[in-house]
Amino acid sequence: MAGPTRTSPSGPPPTLKKSSSTSHSSKNQKSITGFFQKNTSTTTATVSSLPPVDGARLPFSGRTATRGPSSSLTPALSSDPPEEIEGQQKLPARKDATSPVNGLPSPITPASAVLNGNVNASSQFNSPSRKAKRVISYAESGDEEDEDDVFDPSVATNNRRRMLKKRKTSPSPDTDDFIGDGASDLDDVNADDFIVPDGSDEEPAPSKKRKRPSVAATRQSRSSPMLPLDTADDVEMPTASTAQQWSYDPDDIEPLQPRPANIVTRKPNLSGKKWKEKAYVTDPDQRYTWLAQITDADRNPPGHPDYDPRTVYIPPLAWTKFSPFEKQYWEIKQKFWDTIVFFKKGKFYELYENDATIGHQLFDLKLTDRVNMRMVGVPEMSLGHWANQFVAKGYKIARVDQQESALGKEMRERDGKQPGKSAKEEKVIRRELACVLTAGTLVDGGMLQDDMSTYCVAIKESERDGQPVFGIAFVDTAIGQFHLTEFVDDVDMTKFETFIAQTRPQELLLEKSCFSTAALRILKSNTGPTTLWNYLKPGKEFWTADITSRELDASGYFVSEGNSDVQAWPRALLESRDKELLLSSFGALVQYLRTLKIERELLTLGNFSWYDPIKRTASLVLDGKTLINLEVFANTFDGGTNGTLFLLLNRCITPFGKRTFKQWVCHPLMDSARINARLDAVDALNTDSTVRDRFTSQLSKLPDLERLISRVHAGSCKAVDFVRVLDGFEQIEYTMSLLTKFGTGDGVIAQLISSMPDLKGTLARWKEAFDRSKARDDGILVPEHGVEEDFDASQDRIESILADLDKLLHKTRKDLSCSAIVYRDNGKEIYQLEVPVKIKGVPKSWDQMSATQKVKRYYNPELRSLVRQLQEAQETHGQIVKEVAGRFFARFSEDYTTWLAAVRVVSQLDCLISLAKASSTLGEPCCRPEFIDDERTVVEFQDLRHPCLLPNVTEFIPNDLHLGGSTQNINLLTGANAAGKSTILRMTCIAVIMAQIGCYVPASTARLTPVDRIMSRLGANDNIFAAQSTFFVELSETKKILSEATPRSLVILDELGRGTSSYDGVAVAQAVLHHCATHIGCVGFFATHYHSLAAEFAYHPEVRNRRMRIHVDDEQRRVTFLYKLEDGVAEGSYGMHCASMCGIPKKVVERAEEAAKAWEHTGKESERAVSARGRGQVGLGWLSDLSWVLKDGKGNGNARGLEVLRRAIESM
Repeated sequence: MAGPTRTSPSGPPPTLKKSSSTSHSSKNQKSITGFFQKNTSTTTATVSSLPPVDGARLPFSGRTATRGPSSSLTPALSSDPPEEIEGQQKLPARKDATSPVNGLPSPITPASAVLNGNVNASSQFNSPSRKAKRVISYAESGDEEDEDDVFDPSVATNNRRRMLKKRKTSPSPDTDDFIGDGASDLDDVNADDFIVPDGSDEEPAPSKKRKRPSVAATRQSRSSPMLPLDTADDVEMPTASTAQQWSYDPDDIEPLQPRPANIVTRKPNLSGKKWKEKAYVTDPDQRYTWLAQITDADRNPPGHPDYDPRTVYIPPLAWTKFSPFEKQYWEIKQKFWDTIVFFKKGKFYELYENDATIGHQLFDLKLTDRVNMRMVGVPEMSLGHWANQFVAKGYKIARVDQQESALGKEMRERDGKQPGKSAKEEKVIRRELACVLTAGTLVDGGMLQDDMSTYCVAIKESERDGQPVFGIAFVDTAIGQFHLTEFVDDVDMTKFETFIAQTRPQELLLEKSCFSTAALRILKSNTGPTTLWNYLKPGKEFWTADITSRELDASGYFVSEGNSDVQAWPRALLESRDKELLLSSFGALVQYLRTLKIERELLTLGNFSWYDPIKRTASLVLDGKTLINLEVFANTFDGGTNGTLFLLLNRCITPFGKRTFKQWVCHPLMDSARINARLDAVDALNTDSTVRDRFTSQLSKLPDLERLISRVHAGSCKAVDFVRVLDGFEQIEYTMSLLTKFGTGDGVIAQLISSMPDLKGTLARWKEAFDRSKARDDGILVPEHGVEEDFDASQDRIESILADLDKLLHKTRKDLSCSAIVYRDNGKEIYQLEVPVKIKGVPKSWDQMSATQKVKRYYNPELRSLVRQLQEAQETHGQIVKEVAGRFFARFSEDYTTWLAAVRVVSQLDCLISLAKASSTLGEPCCRPEFIDDERTVVEFQDLRHPCLLPNVTEFIPNDLHLGGSTQNINLLTGANAAGKSTILRMTCIAVIMAQIGCYVPASTARLTPVDRIMSRLGANDNIFAAQSTFFVELSETKKILSEATPRSLVILDELGRGTSSYDGVAVAQAVLHHCATHIGCVGFFATHYHSLAAEFAYHPEVRNRRMRIHVDDEQRRVTFLYKLEDGVAEGSYGMHCASMCGIPKKVVERAEEAAKAWEHTGKESERAVSARGRGQVGLGWLSDLSWVLKDGKGNGNARGLEVLRRAIESM
């Protein structure tokens, strides 16, 4: 907008002259005692009248001015005026206080103050000693323009130098200032010595008067040396020399007593003034006695079963002693005692009391004080950084924002007192809790660590017919997506553990004292150290189903015009209305989000869906143990993503595409038709790279639209981000228009392209809605003329005032016959008329505000009125700008379903392209898996390699795998230690997952039937926290396999039975293998070092003996691993050879080898099994099955078991 010309001051900054130090003559120092005693009464008055700063009393002379009540036409500063330094004496007003040069008031001084003679004249400024520090009064701005200057040493120095020339005014009685004290020399300003005072939150303390020192006294104080800390006051020195304190007395037989210390005594404080100790050097409980014994809001102390760490009790008497700002702070803090509260003060966020201590201890933030409270502060622009730092440490963050500026506060006070509040409370700038940030509920994309979903999960547990039942509601707050599920679990809580492994909750909401120990153990073993645990009170905080229904109906989250609001509920939520556990958990989630001030913006999106952790009918089931054992999302080395399947396959370029792809990996397909459709899309994308290349080139820089449209709906989106959203959807619309020719046909790609909603018409409304360049540059949404009437009226009002200012400038130039007169901004005093000093005839009604050697700056009554009008118009305009942005966001959110549908189409295309990219980078050989429909389960790979090891291993030895079909279902795998058995097991499972996701596999051929479930038992792990030994964990995992595996399942068991004695281990391994091969009929691997099992199952029709090929050098005790899978049984485990290769001493290895030959139990069992076969004996497993058949008599048992038994008898 055009306006009158105004520039910054051009004159040189005023400087201070330092007087040179002079030494005292020797005649004035007759003794060392005389050196420390005062010289003159003048010096004493100057030095001792100030409080000590850093151990010294400083000579200081100040000046102040007072003013009357503020006039409605007086231009208001955007900050409150500086208050006098505590202890500074007020100078008497001179008769010439209103002289044209030095006595005129600032724009905030009403004319009545001038007429009453309340404006003080300038006084002499006394510079402190070179190394001394002096107290600084720094008034904080309620406006957001100059707050950063408080912590900027260079700006602070310039401001202080400028203040030597400017007229100082004292605050009006209705202004409440904080006084910050720092310490700095004029030539060396330390930023740490400044405090951010608030210009509107405390009543100013009245200044104490002192006599103005004479010039001679001032010179003497400048030249006198610095006084030590202990001698800052007048002291009494001992008259005797310290060398004469002790002499030898032969008649004195008393033992020698220690010499008393020379205690320096201070003269009594005749003035009776109390020196208040700084708040930051005292503990909070010394200033707030009720913090000495903390209790929650219900008066429960820590350690009590019902203690609530989120609240703190403040006694009623304490509220009467709080200042208005303290009361404002503690009203919020008492409800968020375990939360770090960032309190907005101008352009800074400050932490107080315990929060300040935490910030100081963790991050070394500068600790200082705010009146009666210790405090640390951070700039507003770095709030995101510091919030992330606290969240990473496991803290919750609360943000309290200012609801008005200092000018807005003054306008509110002028318009009238608010009901229900005292006059003193009205003088505090309004602040309200904006939101609470936790690790599981972050909504700002800049604070989130990555593109993956972060979940806050509410869990309700119960029991039904002896089985655990769970109702779970969880939300990804960044995109506003709610998920609901309720299921009956088995005694091992398999579904629950799978859910936790899939979602990895960042925050948990549990019903206090209503959660089982077994479920807690699963949570603790599957969540990270930074996971937040919240125990909510039953009924009051963890709502029941009835309370939840009433709250949802009463709060108006879902509104239906003309019908019942229940009909407006999202479909998934409406279907859960009769599920008591689920609705209760959802109520707990809503209640918690309400305390965080974000529940309405998330619920009104209506983004709800059902979640099934184990989709038995539609997808390959990967339970929690399998996801961990196969390192699908996190490796077992450090919990990172290196070497994981997800890292290998995830080539998505959009953040929302990555989140969708994770769900694809969690739930691979089981339907052959859908799998082949994905593979067809992968082939098409790799054959004709047009779609892939255009999609990647056009959308690679797309922002996270899924999160941003959620922020737009919440009304908390920045103008720059709103422009990015519109630009992003315009880019999507353009890209999809280029791909329309691929939108024909029955393929997946064609279906996705044709399902893209029409964005062209929706985006057309936003083409000319506002000035996008101004939104990018200035960060505000300025509507085009005619779009918003109130904005246009406010803009016209400001332009009219600016035009009046321009007219006044031209009129002034004409009246004084000088074209050099311009408007000049001097700090926050804007639009001062700058007149050259050579110009005569300046009206006496003009008030001089400041001056340099060449110019003088003035306000006249007309200019003062216009400036005030401009400030108020700009303040009103700022509120209208916020309202206009809110209207834009609401208008955009009307098409939320359209935007979300477009995002989901793009995310699925991104996932298909990711599979195509991953398939093309697997190297050779690489093939498309072939899915067949066969009665028997088939898993066959030729030249298969482990895909996750390909980036790091240059020469990986491939292997052929045949499970089921025309061959046996289970491979009994033996081999030496470290021969590669576990790699074969994992490699097979990973290849099956890749194939059923719709990706190529690293093999020359792949032929398989869809697998319904992959179950694993790998490694040797105990669970100390659950009091479970290694063998107990092995059997628990094995029990799940035996109870849930089907003939279509892929099962891998590695070294089952090694956690107990050889007798028990062999027995368990033999029984499990027999059951899997004979009765379940699943395919898989059974790796073991019990070689007797190979002899036991040599003639089993569903078991095939395989081994890992090695080369053994018995002389050197070395084993060469060839990593090739072949038929046969390993000759041994070669543990002694491996021990020798690992550096075990030779004597130890030889002794161990002798013991192994004498005691090896499995070798003897193997010999017995071989001899038993020669005598025609049958294994115990077969005898058990035959006994069962004979006992049943009718043959109504397991048909598969009977068939396998018949084939086994034939083979014998």
